[in-house]
Amino acid sequence: MTKLNEDAYKKIDELVKDIRIAMLTTLGPDGVLHSRPMATQEKTFEGTLWFLTREDSGKVFDIAQDSQVALTYVDGKHAFVSLNGRASVTRDRKKIEELWNPMYKAWFPEGKDDPEISVLRVDVDTAEYWEAPSNAILRNFQILKAAVTHGSSPVGEHDKVALN
Repeated sequence: MTKLNEDAYKKIDELVKDIRIAMLTTLGPDGVLHSRPMATQEKTFEGTLWFLTREDSGKVFDIAQDSQVALTYVDGKHAFVSLNGRASVTRDRKKIEELWNPMYKAWFPEGKDDPEISVLRVDVDTAEYWEAPSNAILRNFQILKAAVTHGSSPVGEHDKVALN
C-alpha cells in the first residue's frame, strides 16, 4: 500500500468526478452492512467527500453508532473505486449553502432551509481503485493475456493508497 499523495488524489478525482452516484455503506447496530446511493458533489477530491442527507435517515443513525464507512464508485465501463473513512454529520448552514443544488429539492422540499437537511462528511483513510483501459481492443487483449499467463499479467491499473 502506498501513501496517498498528490498524484493519487488527482487519480481518484479523475476516476470519480463523472460518476454521479456513490454507494455509501454503513454498519448498523445489528451488525448488518447497509448500502445506500448518494449523490456525488461536484468538488475536487482532496481527501474529504461531502453529501447532503436527511437528519432522520438510517445512515445518520448508523454513523452515530460507528463512524467507519465505505464508498463505492463504478462508472459502468472501466473504473472502480473503493474509499474507506470516517463519517460525521453536521447542520453546518454555510456548508449546506455551498453544496446546495436545485436537484436536492426532490429530497428536501423546503429547500436549503428544510429542517431535516444535514451535511455528511467522509474523511477518507484509504482508497483502492481498478481501471481497465477504456479502449475495448486493448482491454480485451489484456484480459486474454492475463488468462494465458494465469493472472500474472494485470488487466489495467490497480493501486491501494492510504492517508496515514
